Amino acid sequence: MRTTDVVIVGAGPTGLALGVDLARRGVDAVVVEKADGLFPGSRGKGLQPRTMEVLEDLGVLDAILAAGGRYPVGMIWRDGERVGEHRMFDPEEVKEATGDSAFTEPWMVPQWRTQKILFARLEELGGRVEFGREAVGLDQDEDGVTVRFAAGPDLRARYAVAADGGRSAVRRALGVGMTGETVDPNPVLVADVTVGGLDRDHWHLFPPATEDGGDGFLAICPLAGTEEFQLVAQFPEGTAVDVSTEGVRKVAAARSHLAPEDITEVRWASDFRPRMALADRFRQGRVFLAGDAAHVHTPAGGQGLNTSVQDAYNLGWKLGAVLTGNAPAALLDTYEEERCPIAAAMLGLTAGVHRGEVRRGAATVQLSLGYRESSLAQDTRAARAPLRAGDRAPDGTLDGVRLHDTFRGPHWTLVAVGVAAPKVPDAVRIAVGEDQPAYGKGLFLVRPDGYVGWAGDTEAGLAGYLARVGL
Repeated sequence: MRTTDVVIVGAGPTGLALGVDLARRGVDAVVVEKADGLFPGSRGKGLQPRTMEVLEDLGVLDAILAAGGRYPVGMIWRDGERVGEHRMFDPEEVKEATGDSAFTEPWMVPQWRTQKILFARLEELGGRVEFGREAVGLDQDEDGVTVRFAAGPDLRARYAVAADGGRSAVRRALGVGMTGETVDPNPVLVADVTVGGLDRDHWHLFPPATEDGGDGFLAICPLAGTEEFQLVAQFPEGTAVDVSTEGVRKVAAARSHLAPEDITEVRWASDFRPRMALADRFRQGRVFLAGDAAHVHTPAGGQGLNTSVQDAYNLGWKLGAVLTGNAPAALLDTYEEERCPIAAAMLGLTAGVHRGEVRRGAATVQLSLGYRESSLAQDTRAARAPLRAGDRAPDGTLDGVRLHDTFRGPHWTLVAVGVAAPKVPDAVRIAVGEDQPAYGKGLFLVRPDGYVGWAGDTEAGLAGYLARVGL
């Protein structure tokens, strides 16, 4: 039986991002995937500004920027005529919400391409994915986890992570339940197609022809960085959705001015019922749930993939600290403590966007999310300040150096503004300057995932916190 530090089940965005993060920390991890290759569809195509910051830290920003583009303005059609534009999000509200971030709007990249980029980065770092490895069960004890497969040898690891989607086999094997609801009983078709007769400057929207909306909407969006479009069509409850090429052509012709032959190719197609669900817990023993295995979102608002990647980003540094450093195993308890409330909040947000109760804007860019209530957030300052322990550490410059450049990498950073920086372990990078308005005066210990872990007016209490997290 082969052994490794971590087995990650699932080679979607969550599993690949976690694999990248662990690989750069020197953790021996293997990603296993039941399919013979990476997921081929565009499904989660929107990357929020906070996720762009994460991807920059993971070393794939240039590839992501080259592979994608901005979201187009919506164009509403009626009876073959253009009748008006529709913006998918409020650009001014988003700009204000992104504030200090280098990323001021969502970035469109088809999911299959995001996965290819993360996969290439994983291989570059010496990591690996084993395809055709379907996990069917596991056993765990005080020392580790044994993952069993439909074919091939078992894998033994110190920890395992279920990143195998909403129908997670690992979650079921653990007996962890999921609580949720169907947000919309109407099934939805989504397909990646090539289309003739539509420009690539707009997201083409075809409202239902009848007032009751009985025949459902149709939307055809150009996929940035490709020659394809993503087609989305809603159907009445109980409809058996035809995902064949002819079925896709038929719905496009019935709901728009396009002829069936204008859909020249269907590269991938699937159907789903919008639902939301949250796992009863995100950890059981030595096994962690992440991504869709822990929380299932509707596509509205573009939160699912983004929340999932940030699960990986939260868990990666903690596993790395425990496996390669001196951090106590209790640090891993904070993964569920921090990520479960975030996932629950994002589920409520996506449901609200789907129902038209929430506009895409400040709430969806994910920059304001944080961990103020976490046991890892310690603030010793006498006076309250806008930036608190648990908050995302703002970008900006300090003494002429960009802060997020300083943070980039698998290390902690001590930011000292207007005060002398105390001596800290070599593993902690230091950024010093006299003025940074977003921070104010004081000391700020920034975690490897870019959140303020500890803040103080003086160094009192810093040594104890460093010891607690293995530094």
